[in-house]
Amino acid sequence: MATDTTGQVKVDSGTWDGGNEPFKASYGKLMMWYFLLSDSFTFAGFLIAYGALRISMPSWPVPDFVFSLLPGGIENMPLIFVTIMTFVLLFSSYTMVRAVQEGHQENRKGVVFWMLLTIIGGSAFLGCQAWEWNTLIGKEHMTISTNPFGTHTESGVYLEGDGHHINEGDTFAEGDSYLIHQHSGEFHPLSYKVTEGDDAGTTKQMEFGPKAFGALFYFITGFHGFHVFSGVVFLIIIMVNSFTGLYAERKNGYEMVEKIGLYWHFVDLVWVFVFLVFYLI
Repeated sequence: MATDTTGQVKVDSGTWDGGNEPFKASYGKLMMWYFLLSDSFTFAGFLIAYGALRISMPSWPVPDFVFSLLPGGIENMPLIFVTIMTFVLLFSSYTMVRAVQEGHQENRKGVVFWMLLTIIGGSAFLGCQAWEWNTLIGKEHMTISTNPFGTHTESGVYLEGDGHHINEGDTFAEGDSYLIHQHSGEFHPLSYKVTEGDDAGTTKQMEFGPKAFGALFYFITGFHGFHVFSGVVFLIIIMVNSFTGLYAERKNGYEMVEKIGLYWHFVDLVWVFVFLVFYLI
């Protein structure tokens, strides 16, 4: 903007001349960034709520104990399966980067190929999550209202509901993780006899773990899973459009592929934080 000798204000043409892109980003990219920013606040709120509830609980499940199963009935393999899930999802971010790079080169076949690999990676992650949920619900009987996982707050000896020992010497120490013993396909709270402290020799009822754990786990991982599922659907649509040559006609470096790439990287980044709070801490 400048003023000439007559005192009139003149507007320079250039960056702010209508139709230009001051931030070197199209309207579509800016809207995607706005959406991702608002969505990040949503996930942040959920994870902060999880942390606040966790630190307020005297007992909380230990991830190494909860997530220790592998397909095929393999047990005592802490966090191996979820590590595989995480690797698959993060690798799909690499394939998405390659699809965007091929789009900048206007290489239609390259875009379709790398997007297909990204779709396979996202679908594999969803399949792994479905297996994990099915195992926790069907085998471990963890629901939004019942959590069989937890940590003992005092030492004792396991007793069955009728007051008999389960196994001679089947004891637990303060702070140990546990899964409620299974009887006839159902889970029941057990009694335990305290062996140490002022209450030594007394029998107490062992409660289930904190209910909040199951509810928070299914809600937050399910909400993220919904994002992954939505991303896979959009990836399929955009891949088909790329295959038909729709974006090649626009000669804009396959911008639509770049926009869905931003969404996919965001979904992968969010999983890193979900993985941290649920599986590592």
